[in-house]
Amino acid sequence: MSTIARIETARLDYPLVGEFKFFKGSARPSIVVRLTDDAGRQGWGQSVPVETWTYETVESAETTLRHYLAPTVLGADPADLADVHARMERAIRPSFSVGQPLAKAAIDLACYDLWGKQSGRSVAQLLGGVRADTVKLSWTVQSPTLDGAEVLLAQGRDLGYSSYNVKLGYPQTPQYDAELIRMVRRFAPDGFHWADANTSYDLDTALAMAPKLAEAGFAAIESPLPPNRIRDYQALRRQGAVPVLMDEGIVSPVETAEFIALGMMDGIAMKVARCGGLWHAARVVRQLDESGLALFASGLTDPEWSLAASIHLFAAAGLSRPAALNGPQYLAGRGTTDPAFRAVRDAIKVPTGPGLGLAVDERTSASLRVAAER
Repeated sequence: MSTIARIETARLDYPLVGEFKFFKGSARPSIVVRLTDDAGRQGWGQSVPVETWTYETVESAETTLRHYLAPTVLGADPADLADVHARMERAIRPSFSVGQPLAKAAIDLACYDLWGKQSGRSVAQLLGGVRADTVKLSWTVQSPTLDGAEVLLAQGRDLGYSSYNVKLGYPQTPQYDAELIRMVRRFAPDGFHWADANTSYDLDTALAMAPKLAEAGFAAIESPLPPNRIRDYQALRRQGAVPVLMDEGIVSPVETAEFIALGMMDGIAMKVARCGGLWHAARVVRQLDESGLALFASGLTDPEWSLAASIHLFAAAGLSRPAALNGPQYLAGRGTTDPAFRAVRDAIKVPTGPGLGLAVDERTSASLRVAAER
């Protein structure tokens, strides 16, 4: 058994293409992590915080990784994900759910990458097998004006996209949102579309909007309400106008089981980063399958290793719906410095090499600093 002997971290920012309301500056920040085992093999992971989207900042993720998580996983077996996560939970205790999941996701992803390289298997194989060799993507439409939305729709079509994930809610009005979803359906009448309100609606607005989404032929409404509005989610689901997905609030299998039992949702828009990595996310996917609920795919404008982790998970799950993974849309280089791992039109191939299967840019390696070492 080879164990973790060194942990290094570096900040890596990706230039943005266009405007996305969750990013304040011109770059998408991340923290990369490299684990080295006592045989010299290396595994890479990535934390992708966005303070306006999650409660973690790039600064908090970096200090958490360097000062708390790195020392506690020294000596761990990267293949023993239960032990790795138990160590991290002792270092940063959970509250309602996993504590600082985006920081912990970097260690989790690096463990899967290292485990895959130790065993000569891809992450998708570690997760049960490759059920799809490509993942189809959807294009995000987020604009405070209909003219701007029309430009985004055309950009997606020109790149080969046919399905759209539409952002609703503040600063947009419900009246604007209703017109926006009708515009999307007129523009792409045969596409697979769903709407994401990012918890910005109240119950009355969600109840009024759901029939409009159904009329426009949308597949679901994602995160219409804050996740702690349990009775409101139950009421919206009882209305039954359109399937209700949760996203914010789904972090571990524990609350997933509770929310399923409470009848709050018809499915989940799955985010690997928000779940603290692949170990929790894969278990949530199994819960959905066992409960007969829908798996939708989503992300946090993921670059590089975080994007690859999502692609491996959804390939192993046999995802049939277009995935709202918009790193290739909003990040320069289509979200990666590895030229072999790029979206081509609206699809991205699952890496076939061991671990996450990505080539590492030399500049990234040169920027690493040791956080903990045996």
